[in-house]
Amino acid sequence: MWDPTTYLRYGDERSRPFHDLLARVPAERPRAVVDLGCGPGNLTATLPARWPDSRVAGLDSSPEMIAEATATATAITATATATAARVSFAVGDVRHWHPEPDVDVVVSNAVLQWVPGHRELLTRWARELPAGAWLAVQVPGNFDAPSHRALREVADRPAWRADVAPLLRRPPADDTAVGYAELLTGAGCAVDAWETTYVHLLPARVDADHPVLSWLEGTALRPVRAALDAAGWADFRAELGVRLAEAYPVRHAQVHFPFRRVFFVARTGARAEENQ
Repeated sequence: MWDPTTYLRYGDERSRPFHDLLARVPAERPRAVVDLGCGPGNLTATLPARWPDSRVAGLDSSPEMIAEATATATAITATATATAARVSFAVGDVRHWHPEPDVDVVVSNAVLQWVPGHRELLTRWARELPAGAWLAVQVPGNFDAPSHRALREVADRPAWRADVAPLLRRPPADDTAVGYAELLTGAGCAVDAWETTYVHLLPARVDADHPVLSWLEGTALRPVRAALDAAGWADFRAELGVRLAEAYPVRHAQVHFPFRRVFFVARTGARAEENQ
């Protein structure tokens, strides 16, 4: 179960890649824009300001996230511009999504790392979108970071190995900008791909949990929490917290938390146009 409040605990840090991704999408007047894996909808709600003539939709598999997104859109509609009324949200699985003929921009921000076989999804979307459409994607590339190594090490302890270790995501076979660029150029797209490592400066309070532990609670630790009872979760969380404190020491009341992300923006049918 997704908890929108926990996920938004570091809202500024989580939203920055979304805006950096959209800055590289030069679409001017798309007919429809879809945000796949829209989460609590706070970022989707910014899209009508970018494309005021477009129909904007958000899709997420979590009913809790969509409930939060719908409430956010309702509040914006009541207090801001009428363009917010053109944002709609629905519960749905991105694996089963197919674009309507007028979808000219698809955004997927920090979602596909949760989806096994998402490379096949990307090639299908590139094939099904209209020529000249834009597919803009960002995925975390931090599976080999100390935070995830510590998580896998704790999960592999005898007390939790059977219940927790199988639930953790494994590093993708090729989570590089080059790998995604090769995939989508092979699907006939023109591709702009890059990688960025953000260094998040997370405040560390003496009376609070380690900030990287709090960060992981909004994402990677969700399946762990769901699999354990209260006592098991408390023990797991405590041991992971010790390892994270060693990997990310507090300096000057903050923790430096490097976070690598992979971006790519693909334009469908563009390579064929360039070759004519």
